[in-house]
Amino acid sequence: MVSVDAKQAAPAAGGRGLLSSWAQRHLNLCFVAGFLLVLLTYLVVSQQFAVTSPVAVPTTPPHRKHQAVKSPGAGEAGFTQGGREGEGKAEARPAHEQQQQTGPPKAEGRARGVGKRDDDGAAKPFDNGKVVCIASPYSYTCDVFGDVRTNGTAHTVTLVPATSRPERREWSIQAYARFNMTGIPNVTVTQLDSTSALSPAPACTVTHRVPAIVLALGGHLGNYFHDFSDALVPLFVASRRYGGEVQLLAGNIQPWWLGKYEAVVRRLTKYDVLDLDHDDQIRCFRHVTVGLNMHKEFNIVPELVPGGVPLSMLNFTAFLRETYSLPRAAPIRLTNKKSSPPVDGKKMKKPRLMLLDRGHYRKLVNVPEIVKAAEKAGFEVTIADPRFNVRVKELALSVNSFDVLLGVHGAGLTNSAFLPPGAVVIQVVPYGKLEPMAQREFGDPAANMGLRYLEYSISVEESTLLETLGPDHPAIKDPDSVHRSGWDKVAEYYLGKQNVRVDVQRFAPTLALALDHLRQQ
Repeated sequence: MVSVDAKQAAPAAGGRGLLSSWAQRHLNLCFVAGFLLVLLTYLVVSQQFAVTSPVAVPTTPPHRKHQAVKSPGAGEAGFTQGGREGEGKAEARPAHEQQQQTGPPKAEGRARGVGKRDDDGAAKPFDNGKVVCIASPYSYTCDVFGDVRTNGTAHTVTLVPATSRPERREWSIQAYARFNMTGIPNVTVTQLDSTSALSPAPACTVTHRVPAIVLALGGHLGNYFHDFSDALVPLFVASRRYGGEVQLLAGNIQPWWLGKYEAVVRRLTKYDVLDLDHDDQIRCFRHVTVGLNMHKEFNIVPELVPGGVPLSMLNFTAFLRETYSLPRAAPIRLTNKKSSPPVDGKKMKKPRLMLLDRGHYRKLVNVPEIVKAAEKAGFEVTIADPRFNVRVKELALSVNSFDVLLGVHGAGLTNSAFLPPGAVVIQVVPYGKLEPMAQREFGDPAANMGLRYLEYSISVEESTLLETLGPDHPAIKDPDSVHRSGWDKVAEYYLGKQNVRVDVQRFAPTLALALDHLRQQ
């Protein structure tokens, strides 16, 4: 409040009062202009440094929902998916070979470059939420952090931002460990625009205190090799860091598979596996991983393991020994002498060799001769023919009691995971330049398990193809031409029509190497 005296005194001040008032007004205007300039500069700089996903595609909601799919292999019918060792139609693995040639699908949401992370926003995981996606040569996975909500029957995983996002983004992911599997619906990962009335967040009906992993079964499962390579190993990598405190949501659920490997699944999660396709709840999590990441065939790349604690195949096989209570963590101990005299009248134990005798294609046609050669080399030999419906624990205990596993390239060699570290795997590679595949699927994994891997590639004279096709057939004369014609022909001739007659004289040095390795343990 200004007094009358002050008002009357103002004119006496003359021009000085007016000048002061004018300066004050212009000073205020300069302050406002300066503030606006600073604000504009901040907005421009923040836009330049904002990190956005290179593969996230703005969409116009709502997106078409996926239909829930019933499991085609539910119940006892699941045991018809594969023959001996679960092989059957999946044994040729055509999808795998196509992936080697073409790489990940060029679809919406694919990350650019193997192993690169698609990090949607630089926000911390638990403030405004973020989506981090990774592509590998086989798989595409997304980790969603923040206010995450799953709708199983709609096959959606939704991130609800705490503050405004400029646009809605979406990724479409097949949660199986290999790209482009038929019969498995995709899961849509969506980052909502929190200000959009067209994409309201679904309300939570169940809130979980643990993270979740969304995976898909089916595909090549039922083939013993793929049970491990496509599911058990990637699931171990994804879930082991949680110590059982993780919820699994499985699409395309296979009750027979969950029953067969129940002991493994129970050690990876303390909670019942939920059937994603028939789950009508809106479940809320703080972290959801969508999809399983297969680093390599039946193998683990420690640097790619999430969670900051590297895992390896040594960790995986130790986990299996604990799960199935396998007693041996080392092979037999032998002296360095080629023949040991009896001790106190007792004959020294011989190293044990398990010979896998396949009952169909890629069969060993001279098993008795191979047995005699192995016994002559100093092994105690047992012939095994594991069936698909054998109890896994019984099989694991049996394999663990041996020091050497010998077999032709095939699913049976997956049992190397149950051998004690330091044991030997001998893979007989069929004719047809299959060595790269043999090394990738069993050689590299065996070495990473702490096993000694030996490879015996048969000559054309040891292949029954020479008799059935004749020496002038392209599969005999020019294997490269068969490979150029595509995977189907490779599988037809070299995996599906070939049996093996091992030349025991030529094979003898391989057996000697196996024995020498055991002596050096």
